[in-house]
Amino acid sequence: MFGDNLKKARTSRQLSQAALARMLSVSQQTVGSWEVSRASPTPETIVQIAKVLGVSANFLLGTAPGFAQGQNPVLRIPVLGHIPAGIPIEAIEDVLDYEEAPLDWTAGGREYFALKIKGDSMSPEYLDGDVVIFLVAQDCESGNDCAVIINGDDATFKKVIKHMDGIVLQPINSGSYNPAFYSNAEISHLPVRIIGIAEEIRRKLKKG
Repeated sequence: MFGDNLKKARTSRQLSQAALARMLSVSQQTVGSWEVSRASPTPETIVQIAKVLGVSANFLLGTAPGFAQGQNPVLRIPVLGHIPAGIPIEAIEDVLDYEEAPLDWTAGGREYFALKIKGDSMSPEYLDGDVVIFLVAQDCESGNDCAVIINGDDATFKKVIKHMDGIVLQPINSGSYNPAFYSNAEISHLPVRIIGIAEEIRRKLKKG
């Protein structure tokens, strides 16, 4: 069961055995032996494999609820409480929850994170309490809704409008919030860093 699920998760991410082996600092032969059930990794290694492949350890072990044999594994996207500057997203431990998405989202090496929206600066399109999934990116097209870090603070979520001399971070709720302009010099020196482009909203219905 483990070997089959490992191979399914690996191939869904379009990784060769050699590529996965490099990511885990083991030999290709070791990965091959796991997939044909000639050997088994340690529990610690299973956790590492699950993190690299974006699946749960329970899925790899065949104990995850909701996964019937033959179904594709899913990508587990962390919902982050905040994003400190200078720390890679995959290293952040302030995880509030996880959202699931098809594993083929990772094709081409794409990576994702999610943030829980606070406040109404981006309403009515994005509401307080919504979870927004972001594609990890360092740049965007003008008009994209992006997670942005300014001067080392936690990420803010605004529409990015590009100009020749800088960018405007534009709230959708312009009746209550003002846009902020940053010159090219400020973008470089503060700095102002785009870290993700909004891809999907996950909204839970409110009861009562």
